[in-house]
Amino acid sequence: MIGAGLSIWLLTACSKEEAVKPVSVPAEEVVDNKEETEDGKEVEAGFEAPLSGELLEEETTQRAVAVTINNHPKARPQSGLAEADIVLEMLAEGSVTRLLAIYQSEQPEKIGPVRSSRDYFIDLANGYDAFYVSHGYSPDAKSKLDAGEIDHINGMQYDGSLFNRSSERRAPHNSYITWANIEKGAEMVSASMDTPPSANDFVKELQVGNSSDSIAKEFTVSYYNDASFTSTYTYDEGTNAFHRSIKGEQTKNNEDERPVELRNIVIMEAKHKIVDDVGRRTIDLESGGNALLFQQGTVQEIEWQNEDGRLVPYSNGEPIKLLPGKTWIHLVPELSFASY
Repeated sequence: MIGAGLSIWLLTACSKEEAVKPVSVPAEEVVDNKEETEDGKEVEAGFEAPLSGELLEEETTQRAVAVTINNHPKARPQSGLAEADIVLEMLAEGSVTRLLAIYQSEQPEKIGPVRSSRDYFIDLANGYDAFYVSHGYSPDAKSKLDAGEIDHINGMQYDGSLFNRSSERRAPHNSYITWANIEKGAEMVSASMDTPPSANDFVKELQVGNSSDSIAKEFTVSYYNDASFTSTYTYDEGTNAFHRSIKGEQTKNNEDERPVELRNIVIMEAKHKIVDDVGRRTIDLESGGNALLFQQGTVQEIEWQNEDGRLVPYSNGEPIKLLPGKTWIHLVPELSFASY
């Protein structure tokens, strides 16, 4: 059996001005976080973060926040990426990908660089009833935003106020926003921030078989064989998580160098279609399709379905429960973009 069991994480209580940081707690120190059921079985007590499944000391009322983050090489390393509960990576134009980072259990002090929206980013953010943050938009995305399809703020209206430019990078790779300004912006547009999203389903322990066919301690996802957008994932048995790197550079926060550590990585095949001479695309988020799920150093061939706007992994007609922790979802035109 691969892996030594799941790590137990607690989140320290912080004021709104502070970034919430996860604290690793040795198992022998968590005796007060257990309770017994009627049949005598010991289970974990506490509050699960709805999008990560990690344990919280207090029940959360935080609304999810979705931010379009720049993934161009000139935008790396990004700020606040390690705190995202879920990151969806997908193509914009050409082989360039952008990230939709969903925040709920942690609130990083600074996020960015923030980049422009596409219509499918808005659809995905709506699946989490998220407050949406971006800087710029495609024509289709602007139509959705102007129609009020999602609560949002955009750097086109708040550049230099809510959104700030870094002097260390050039536009369009230098727009950042703080969590405090996200909250300020939500108040300015009368968006409520105290309704948490519905919870994902989580499993406490993954049962891994002995078949060597399922072992996948390292794999890559390459968008059109462009090395600048080829992610390599390596399983770390010590942390029971996958680490992500591009061209040998580990994906981590720019300021504190906190690495992105992932418990679930899902690669979903979806139909892509170029719709204009700029190379903008549509992505079919409704039809479902084939997928790969990487957890705890293993891989499963699965499917995915759209459930009320969320892209959910399925196997044998049933939704798959995720491991508690961070999740990264790749949307690709073909599963052949993955190699393991």
